[in-house]
Amino acid sequence: MITLLYLDNSATTQIHPEVKEAMLPFLLEQFGNPSSKYYEPATYAKNAVNEARQNIAKLLGCKTDEVLFTSGSTESNNFVIKGIADRRKNDGKHIITTATEHPSVLEVCKYLETIGFELNILPVDKYGRVSPAQVAAAIRPETILVTIQWGNNELGTLNPIEEIADICLQHKVFFHSDATQIVGKVAFSLEDIPGLQSISISAHKYFGPKGVGITFLRQDQYNLYPSITPLLHGGGQEHGLRSGTLAVHNIVGMGVASKIAHAKLAQNIQQLQELEAYLIELLVAKFGQNIKFNQPKENKIPGIVSVQFISLNNEILVKKLAPIMAVSTGSACSSAKPSHVLTAIGLDLNEVRQTIRFSLSPYISKDDLNIFKQL
Repeated sequence: MITLLYLDNSATTQIHPEVKEAMLPFLLEQFGNPSSKYYEPATYAKNAVNEARQNIAKLLGCKTDEVLFTSGSTESNNFVIKGIADRRKNDGKHIITTATEHPSVLEVCKYLETIGFELNILPVDKYGRVSPAQVAAAIRPETILVTIQWGNNELGTLNPIEEIADICLQHKVFFHSDATQIVGKVAFSLEDIPGLQSISISAHKYFGPKGVGITFLRQDQYNLYPSITPLLHGGGQEHGLRSGTLAVHNIVGMGVASKIAHAKLAQNIQQLQELEAYLIELLVAKFGQNIKFNQPKENKIPGIVSVQFISLNNEILVKKLAPIMAVSTGSACSSAKPSHVLTAIGLDLNEVRQTIRFSLSPYISKDDLNIFKQL
């Protein structure tokens, strides 16, 4: 029996065994609602949620109360973008983003445009990167929000978030970043980036469960959150910013995944870098001039390789590889359409349709990649 080599980790990752074991009691025996009071099952659940929140805060380098649980990055992006736009619409209606954002950012911004907001979509360079100078030039007195992804899920490109954060801080503009792809693969501390006021992440991108994520929302010196309209109203959970009964089992899983990611960050980064270099070496040796790489060589998320197989249709190639290898043509959230990311970096439709994305895991070995020698 052939073992499938999973190389689509930017789409989702397998739950880590320790994560699964930690979640099971909260699926089977520990069913308490953490918002209830006094009795033991509720207290146990509340303590478990608090521990998870602490582990996530440690991974991100932020305060515990700045971690707000959601169902994932799509909800988090919707919450921040719509919430800031609604609360600050009397100060201005100008929003800045980029052409390579995830659909859960771009489509939200385009929706806001239909109800009266002005949208400025910045172009990117050949690797999908926006420059701080572009952002600075685009900011106007009526700009209320800048939302720019930290790392791209198709190319691995990292944007200069620290410099952009400084610019937004100087101009007193709210700065949000979709950081979904970088957690567990890029070293950072939010404490060191005061101009970055919110980020979105999902647990399933770093070996945690699906259906849970967080919004980081920076508090000021008085421990107050920025003024923002909640996306979900109801029971007032998460300091009144995100109502709904907390999914304790998923939150516990995200907490353990965060603890592992923090402990193994340097090790995982090195493993991903070595695997990426070896994969590129194998591809070049096997296909030579018949391939072309799209991703930058440096300043990128380790483990993401975007490559054109000249004169081969990517959908056909993915189907042919499917029995032995899981890969993708791009974002799993927009798989029915040609990649807007690849189009934004200047590729024509033919080049887009011959591109495959390999996204690696630190839990595979170089020996696993030797399957490419048999293609």
